[in-house]
Amino acid sequence: MKLLRLFAAMLATALLGLAAEAPKITPAEAAQRVAAGKAVLVDCREPSEWSDTGVAAPATLLAKSDFDGAQKDWKAFLEKNAGKEVILYCRSGGRAGTVAAALAEKGVKASNAGGFKDWQKAGLPTRKADAPK
Repeated sequence: MKLLRLFAAMLATALLGLAAEAPKITPAEAAQRVAAGKAVLVDCREPSEWSDTGVAAPATLLAKSDFDGAQKDWKAFLEKNAGKEVILYCRSGGRAGTVAAALAEKGVKASNAGGFKDWQKAGLPTRKADAPK
């Protein structure tokens, strides 16, 4: 009986982990969805990273630290873009996956487009972080 309970607990944990993952898409897929008006792109890195490397041209800059905290900028952004898919990227895809999974748990359609380097490798447009969108 103990073994059965342990197995059930392990299975439940595994299923919760799977449910918490958001789909991973390519930067090209992200760019297509954004261009079609079906999605918005979010760079969830921190401000110092934006200024050091630049950002994807269509990206809205919303730091993960704000998402994890008061969500001062995130709340208004999510209200404004209700009904649209939120596609995230960061440096390598880890933070983007975490935020996308948290959004998905709240009922927001969210995807992980990986890292900024993936966006650059795909030859997609970038801009300086301080340049207007």
